[in-house]
Amino acid sequence: MKLHIFIGGYLFAAVLIFLQNTSFATGNPEEAEVRKAIEQMFDGMRAGDSAVVKAVFDENIRLQTVYVKEGKPLLHTGSIQKFLDAVGTPHDKVFDEKILSYDIKVDGHFATAWTEYKFYLGEEFSHCGVNAFHLFKSEEGWKITQITDTRRKEDCD
Repeated sequence: MKLHIFIGGYLFAAVLIFLQNTSFATGNPEEAEVRKAIEQMFDGMRAGDSAVVKAVFDENIRLQTVYVKEGKPLLHTGSIQKFLDAVGTPHDKVFDEKILSYDIKVDGHFATAWTEYKFYLGEEFSHCGVNAFHLFKSEEGWKITQITDTRRKEDCD
């Protein structure tokens, strides 16, 4: 009897965590649309299709990375064209960014999303971190205006 209650408690906790990380838990359909835009970007990366990725980007998108080099914290602003070229140029290993969680906030035509991730080149682990997305709801739908990410190889569990 105690074992069933113990297992049931873990199952209940797992369901609550799942619901917390899904858009229907809050009842806000805009959160689902924001997530769909972000997932389109990652689907395009996995497919090596830069047109799919670019379609969800705002024309003024900015990409930034926060990292530490030789003990010094740095902020790098990347080239959107270099990113799209890397995605669209044929490569042997799939760019597979596995999103572990979503924390989405929406206020009218503006949204933010904080996503923890692990990045793989094919089956090989590369790095982990978080993404911070800013999105704008245009007449065409949600567009990503900025992505700032962190990258590290340790503390990824």
